[in-house]
Amino acid sequence: MTVPVFRELLEQNTGLEIVLVSRSNFADLFEGIPNLLFKGVNIDDYKGVLGIRKLAKELIKEFDPHIIADLHDVIRTKILDGIFRKRGYKVSVINKGKESKEHLTDIWNIEKEPLKHNTERYANVFRSAGFPVTLSHEYRTIKTEKEGIGFAPFAQHKGKMLPLEKSFEVAKILSEKHKLFLFGGGETEVGILEQWSHQLRNTVNVAGKFTLKEELQKIAELELMISMDSANMHLASIVGTRCVSVWGSTHPYAGFLGYGQNPNDVVQVKDLTCRPCSVFGDVPCYRGDWACLEELSVQQIIAKISL
Repeated sequence: MTVPVFRELLEQNTGLEIVLVSRSNFADLFEGIPNLLFKGVNIDDYKGVLGIRKLAKELIKEFDPHIIADLHDVIRTKILDGIFRKRGYKVSVINKGKESKEHLTDIWNIEKEPLKHNTERYANVFRSAGFPVTLSHEYRTIKTEKEGIGFAPFAQHKGKMLPLEKSFEVAKILSEKHKLFLFGGGETEVGILEQWSHQLRNTVNVAGKFTLKEELQKIAELELMISMDSANMHLASIVGTRCVSVWGSTHPYAGFLGYGQNPNDVVQVKDLTCRPCSVFGDVPCYRGDWACLEELSVQQIIAKISL
């Protein structure tokens, strides 16, 4: 979700240069953004406090930054922030809005109000550092010729994933009229999707066959992506592809809807007062029946598709 923020920030602050430090395998997400230098690191090379000190020393020696922007605010970056402050650097840190998110996910709170979109939280880090930016909240289509539908039926946590039998039914209906591409990752997911591709017509399993760069290219070529509240929704936003997103125990109110995606393309059970019970979908179901996912119908998803 930082990608559109970096792009629009740098367009509006032409003299600014950013060194983005992140895991090496994320490099392709930021390719082509002017004045952004991606510094890939292997976190395992910088374990513990001594490792973090080593990283800070290397970054200072290589780049000599003027301002530090912490978009993560976790233990590792907190240690880095402290080291940079002691060296005299100005440090700007994200406000994740933890209290407001705890209130939103309180199952006894029935007055749910939408929170700030997370891209605005990232933008605020730079605003507080003295760099104004106005976010468009519109994705940019990078491919004009589009064909087929992508379907990513998996998510990291159970609370965010439609039951597989329903997902298969969605795929079956879609494959009868559209070219369908299945997305996933990991041995188990690849195996399931490979089996689906043999059972369905007009269906291609691309899970486990593409690099991240190739996957972004393929998503850019799609007419539509169908995804859970997962990374594929955000990948669709990066390359400017419309996404119909399915939400269970999580909720767009927490601020994680794909950048520029239409709220009308959200599929969810609206009348459950316990939703959202989690920001990330990683808590057990309070009711025990996962109604937020079990009560979703296949037709709710199909009805969103107007191709």
